[in-house]
Amino acid sequence: MNSMQRTVYCGEVSNQMENQKIILNGWVNKRRDHGGLIFVDLRDRSGIIQVVFNEELSKETLEVAESIRTEYVLAIKGRVVARAAEAVNDKMATGEIEVICDEIEVLNKAKTPVFEISDDVKVDENIRLKHRYLDLRRPEMQQNMILRHQVTMEMRKFLDAKGFLEIETPMLTKSTPEGARDYLVPSRVNPGEFFALPQSPQIFKQILMVSGMEKYFQIARCFRDEDLRADRQPEFTQLDMEMSFVKQEDIISLIEEMMGQIFSSTLDRTLADSFPIITYQDAMTRYGSDSPDLRFGMELTSISDLVAESEFKVFASVVKNGGQIKGIKAPGCATYSRRDVDALMEVTSTYGAKGLAWIAYGAEGIKSPIKKFLSDEEMAGIKERMGAEEGDLLLFVADSPSVVAAALGALRLEFGRRLGLMDQDELNFCWVVDFPLFEYDEESSRYVAIHHMFTAPKDEDLSLLESDPLAVRAKAYDLILNGIELGGGSIRIHQKEMQQKIFDLIGFTKEEAIEKFGFMLDAFEYGAPPHGGVAFGLDRMIMLMRNCDSIRDVIAFPKTQSASDLMVNAPSPVVEKQLEELFIKTTVSNK
Repeated sequence: MNSMQRTVYCGEVSNQMENQKIILNGWVNKRRDHGGLIFVDLRDRSGIIQVVFNEELSKETLEVAESIRTEYVLAIKGRVVARAAEAVNDKMATGEIEVICDEIEVLNKAKTPVFEISDDVKVDENIRLKHRYLDLRRPEMQQNMILRHQVTMEMRKFLDAKGFLEIETPMLTKSTPEGARDYLVPSRVNPGEFFALPQSPQIFKQILMVSGMEKYFQIARCFRDEDLRADRQPEFTQLDMEMSFVKQEDIISLIEEMMGQIFSSTLDRTLADSFPIITYQDAMTRYGSDSPDLRFGMELTSISDLVAESEFKVFASVVKNGGQIKGIKAPGCATYSRRDVDALMEVTSTYGAKGLAWIAYGAEGIKSPIKKFLSDEEMAGIKERMGAEEGDLLLFVADSPSVVAAALGALRLEFGRRLGLMDQDELNFCWVVDFPLFEYDEESSRYVAIHHMFTAPKDEDLSLLESDPLAVRAKAYDLILNGIELGGGSIRIHQKEMQQKIFDLIGFTKEEAIEKFGFMLDAFEYGAPPHGGVAFGLDRMIMLMRNCDSIRDVIAFPKTQSASDLMVNAPSPVVEKQLEELFIKTTVSNK
């Protein structure tokens, strides 16, 4: 490489370099032999440049040029020239110039790739993951990684300027079975005992506030042993933050400013100075989701009061038993057939809905299987309440409030996709606040914390902690982008007595609380400041910024939906000696 080390990157060669001698290093993207002229598109991380091998080269150099194939690693020495007008390629950033080769060196040969190194490659994802080193060569994937780097750099610059300290917290910590399952790590020097990989740095960042660090952040690796989907991984990265002597409004304002800087610097997109704030109750009532997509309307509308005394017994009995009837209006969908509507049941039944009532306002009149059970007055009231016009399809779910919200919320998103109501170029941020502090878990017959057990209750609801815990709201806040939760946080409990009360309400005995979190309760007795924080899923954020379908496309080496790494074949069995050293026996025989 001494004489053939690059002097410029492929994508940075420009018209201003015409007639200059340069050296390029990179991979062969394509090779074309035109009989006497060989053209090679040379690629590195910065882009692609066309290299020309002509008959003026020595016989030895031409023989080398004729031998090269796709993905060979080359060093090229040559002269930059302008392309002929008819040869200009407007689709390439370097399409007005090319490099006439003087000297070539093959730095490494390559097998024919198992799939084409291009953005429009159609290949099974498992093959891409098995050969991730090839997949990451594709320009699209490299741009994903570059944006990820740029975003984390902007986060660090912004937070450093605001006086935050980047502090690492332990990767080997104590198992706390609340929430998702922990990944456990056996201890060799403490037989029969286990560390856990952190689900988040929550405990440690609060301890850092007690320690007087005041402003902390970390680009933290976290681990959860849970079932996977497109936007989840067993190991993931989050921007983790905590700060002392702050109110909820301070944190919201800081994050809005940070997001503005990140999106401006990396995507050249200008965000609003502040984002809309919607309460949890309002989000559930209007959109059926605590992560509402505000890029389109189609809000949920209640007709419970209109049909409470209806002869349609399904509606009337649901209202009588404390349920509700809500609907959405799908504009222009009155032509849906009964089969089309029945197919929509696949969406709503997933969330527990037992049926889907409908009314279609077609050109020929009103069609509906429930029309005969409703009076003219009730039909008129529904039409007015829903704002229905000719061409509209109304869809209703009658059930418990939670089922109605979940089923109609999912149906709303389905129509948002079908009708093209979700502008892919729009960046619609909002905050959701005032979440319930608790929900009741029927399986374990106890209250559980909706965010986590360290979230502070709202001051005005403190009197309800004993009498009506489910009515208590949390000092919690989530940031939503286009209907997807980017992250969230809360103002924390910072007094031992209040934290102990929350432990009591979620069913911890005093002994359990001391065993799991005694160190934290002790720390609170030494002057814990009021504090709060937030965490954002970095992987999910980059996925949205790049309009990717899967979170796996923005992680260099992700796991599959079965939590395995196909490239290195992990997880895999270990030798018996390793298990013996850890004092472990498995009930599963080695494959």
